[in-house]
Amino acid sequence: MRPTVTELLPTSSLELRSLVTEQGTLQLSLIDVRLPPLKPGEILVRVEAAPINPSDLGLLLAGAELAATSVEGTSDRPVVTAPLPNGALRVLSGRVGKSLPVGNEGAGTVVAAGSSPEAEALLGRTVAVAGGSMYAQYRVVNASSCLVLPQGTSAKEGASSFVNPLTALGMVETMRREGHSGLVHTAAASNLGQMLVKLCLEEDVPLVAIVRKPEQAELLRSIGAVHVCDSSLPSFMGDLIAAVTATSATMGFDATGGGKLVSQILTAMEAAATTSGREYSRYGSTVHKQMYIYGGLDPSPTILTRNFGFAWSLGGWLLTPFLGTIDPDTFSRFRSRVAAGLKTTFASSYTSEVSLAGMLDPLAFRRYAKQATGEKYLVVPNSDEQ
Repeated sequence: MRPTVTELLPTSSLELRSLVTEQGTLQLSLIDVRLPPLKPGEILVRVEAAPINPSDLGLLLAGAELAATSVEGTSDRPVVTAPLPNGALRVLSGRVGKSLPVGNEGAGTVVAAGSSPEAEALLGRTVAVAGGSMYAQYRVVNASSCLVLPQGTSAKEGASSFVNPLTALGMVETMRREGHSGLVHTAAASNLGQMLVKLCLEEDVPLVAIVRKPEQAELLRSIGAVHVCDSSLPSFMGDLIAAVTATSATMGFDATGGGKLVSQILTAMEAAATTSGREYSRYGSTVHKQMYIYGGLDPSPTILTRNFGFAWSLGGWLLTPFLGTIDPDTFSRFRSRVAAGLKTTFASSYTSEVSLAGMLDPLAFRRYAKQATGEKYLVVPNSDEQ
C-alpha cells in the first residue's frame, strides 16, 4: 500500500529570499515556509541541485553594491545586507518590501504525490523543474510541468534542463523562423555557448563563436567549433569578418549587452555582404542583419558605430516570451530533445557547489555574481555544508 501524502510531507521548507527595503538596501535571508497540502495533480520535490544562472542574479542581488555587505545572524541562518546604488529604488519600486523567492530551475526527487495517477506515477523519480523558488529544500509543483529525467540521470546532471538547453534550441528556432541560415554567438565558452556549438554541429547550422581568451577558444575547438574568434586579439575584426563571410551568418545573439561588440558584429556582417561584388550603394547592402541582446554581462551603454548600412535590426530576446510563441508540439519536441541529450549535447558543468547558507557567504556571492565564463555555481539546498 502506498504511504499517504501526510506521512511523507514535511511541514516546512527552508527557502532563500531576496528583499529590497524602503531604506535602499538589499537583504538576503533564509526563512521557513510552510508547505501546503498537495492537490491531486501536485508533487513534492526534494530539491537536490539548482544552478545559479545569470538570469537568477538580477532578482537575487538587485544590483546591490556587494563590496559593502554586512552579515548578521548565525552560520546556518545568515542575514546579508548590502546598499543599493543611488536611484535604484526608482527602478525597483515594484518589489520594495516584498520578500521574493529565487531560483529559476533545479532538479530533485519526488518524495510525495497527490492522488491523481499522473502525480502518483512520479513518486521516487528524479525530475527537473522550472518556474521559480528553486533555492529551497522542497518545492510543490504540478506534475505536468516537470521533466522526468531518464533513468540513471542524477539531479545534478538534470539541474540545468530548462534555461540553457531551451535557450540554445530557441536561438536556432528563431534563426529559422526569421529566414537566416547562420548564427553569431558571444560569451560562447559558457555552458550555454558549448551547448550551442554542439547543437549547431548536429543541426548543420554555421556558427561563429566569439570568446575573450585563447583558452576559451581552444575549449570550443576541442568540442568541434570551426569558426572561433577571440576578441582579445589584435586580429579580431579581420578574423570576425572572415568567419562571418565563410558562414554567411546574418543573425547574432549577444550576452554582453554593453560596449561595441554588437556594432562590430553588424559591421562584419555588412563587410561579408558587400564582398559578393554587387553594385555599390551609399545605403549599404540589402542583406538584412539581425542582432539580439539576451544578456547584460557588460552594464555599460551599447555603442553603435553606424557603418553597416540600413538593412539591420537590434532587439532584445528572452527565453520566456519566446516559449510563449511556440505551439505545444514544438515545446514537447524541445523537452524530449533535452532529456535525451542531458549527458551529451546539453550537458552542464559546475566549478563549485554551495549550500543555501553558503550562498550568503560574501566571498561566495561575490564570485558567482561575477558571471565569469567557466565559473558556474550549483546550489545543493539539502546540504549541511557551508
